[in-house]
Amino acid sequence: MKKIFRIIFTLIIIYLTNNSFAFSQNEKIKIGLLAPLSGEYKELGQSIIKSTRMALSDIGTDNIEIYPMDTGIDPNQTLQSATKLKNEGIKIFIGPIFFKSLMYLDEIQDVIFLSLTNKTNDLPKNVISSGVNSLSQLNAIKDFLELSEVKKTIFLTPDLDYKNEIKKAIKQSKIKIFKQYTYETEPTKLTKQIEKITNYDVRKQNLADEILRVENSDLVDKEEQIKKLEKRYTIGNVNFDSVIISDFDENLKSVITSLIYTDVSPRNKLFITLNQWFDESLLLEESIQPLYYPSINKQNLETFNKKFLDTYNSKPNHLSLLSYDLLGLIYYLSLKSDFSDINNIFKKENSFKGKIGIFDVKNNKINHRLNFYKVDEGEIKKIF
Repeated sequence: MKKIFRIIFTLIIIYLTNNSFAFSQNEKIKIGLLAPLSGEYKELGQSIIKSTRMALSDIGTDNIEIYPMDTGIDPNQTLQSATKLKNEGIKIFIGPIFFKSLMYLDEIQDVIFLSLTNKTNDLPKNVISSGVNSLSQLNAIKDFLELSEVKKTIFLTPDLDYKNEIKKAIKQSKIKIFKQYTYETEPTKLTKQIEKITNYDVRKQNLADEILRVENSDLVDKEEQIKKLEKRYTIGNVNFDSVIISDFDENLKSVITSLIYTDVSPRNKLFITLNQWFDESLLLEESIQPLYYPSINKQNLETFNKKFLDTYNSKPNHLSLLSYDLLGLIYYLSLKSDFSDINNIFKKENSFKGKIGIFDVKNNKINHRLNFYKVDEGEIKKIF
């Protein structure tokens, strides 16, 4: 009798376990979407909503429900929206977008926010930065430098709010840097600093001294030599092989222009920068080429942009691709993990291949394995 009872009890346990698992697999995954749906950034918010809808369609599941809420750019409004959704049983969020919106989110317990920011310093414990952060970019740059067998690299960082983020990423990536410099963005101050970094005054004086030496010499071809020297700007090399410039847009172009002014050419030294999201204005600036940078997969981005345009008759913001992939990442983890333990869901080591590239998840951090490109001769060319 006892033996029969044990068999029946075991069968009941197996039945309940299997049905409990089936229930958890069919249970709806509720995802909060925190984005600016009003104010000056509402178009960005709408673009992110559309991308998540597109991701839902591509995943092809009925087990995900998206709950959008407006954050504006106000941290108080973000807190109110997140609190309301948490009270409705939502434990995982995509967003918010802006770093300033994260200010009060540590007041909400037992939830996870996958923020679209790329900043990783001073985050609340329940916020995971999912943007293309500095560490991901420097890891790719490190691989490129090793591939190119570069020995001496200098690092230029503007005196802006993200400079500490860059310094932290340099340390974490263990990238080999010969010297680091922080520069002023004001053009006159910038040029003076670049002149000092490149030892411009000495190299310019070297040229003047050489011209004078040839003029006072008895060389048969001194007139020809003087003409050649007068076409130059400096004599003497700089003490680096490559330069990493952690800047963007017109500021980036100003730094490169200052380097060229001091007779340091991208044809002779490697000019490397951070992710430029395939800024097409760089294609028109032939004087600053070749220019190298890490980035998400260009072909995947173009495919996504085309599909988004065909679906919604509008162009997406680049953050839309990130939100698209985050929905896929959440669904992927839901198939592998128990979402009731939300605080540990992103602590386990996992890798996920999205449109951006490969996400590496570990210890509540998300890093990206990036590709590497160069802008040269008016084209964007893939290195790896």
